[in-house]
Amino acid sequence: MGILTALVLWWIFCFTAFAEHGQEPPSGFCTWEMRDLAVADPLCGLPGDPQRGRAIAADPHAGNCLACHRMPIPEEAFHGTIGPPLEDVGARYSTAQLRARVVDERRINPFTIMPSFHVDPSEYHRVAADYWGKPFLTAQQIEDLVAYLETLQ
Repeated sequence: MGILTALVLWWIFCFTAFAEHGQEPPSGFCTWEMRDLAVADPLCGLPGDPQRGRAIAADPHAGNCLACHRMPIPEEAFHGTIGPPLEDVGARYSTAQLRARVVDERRINPFTIMPSFHVDPSEYHRVAADYWGKPFLTAQQIEDLVAYLETLQ
């Protein structure tokens, strides 16, 4: 296959993927609005569960907060030091501020290296096929994680 044919096929694939994305609601995504560096309303009105949130924070295939932050999860050996420690994050921020930082820290600090965990998937580029059209964490996972972070006083 020639380079021109490959480029045309790539363009058709990308165009089709973008067009299809606009026709279906993203799986697990809820819109949210940030005001005053906070997201006041729970995503999709969902309640969070702190125990599930703790598991998400420690799971290297989910939130993986321990990759960058020190947290009160002593059974995990590795705790990162790139981000600030989160032992008392619930005392430092309101629930709405915590939610804002988890969904999209880049709106607060454009220079952060923290991933945006719940932004509109149509804003993603170069995403693996298994993750196309989905937020990094679902609305329920975000609310569970926020519920756990609130407990860290």
